Amino acid sequence: MSRNANRCPAHPGDVLREDVIPATGKAKAEIARMLGISRQHLGDILAERKPVSPEVAVRLAKLFSTEPLLWMRMQGAYDAWHAAHDVDASAIPT
Repeated sequence: MSRNANRCPAHPGDVLREDVIPATGKAKAEIARMLGISRQHLGDILAERKPVSPEVAVRLAKLFSTEPLLWMRMQGAYDAWHAAHDVDASAIPT
């Protein structure tokens, strides 16, 4: 099964906002405190205004028993899709 290349991959903030954080039953402020980041920083990630940095990926992995690369790959796929659709590389020879 292949993924539709025209569909943007999920931002890690979307996954956190829609699936991961609600499953914990904890408030976003509590999650931010547990991660050691500000509520504003977490809010910006959840609103997809900020990317998940490697440092935050390590914190998320620890808190949710995952791997940092999970979060980094998710962010990388999101960023690469947007770059491929937003950057005009037509003048660059192959």
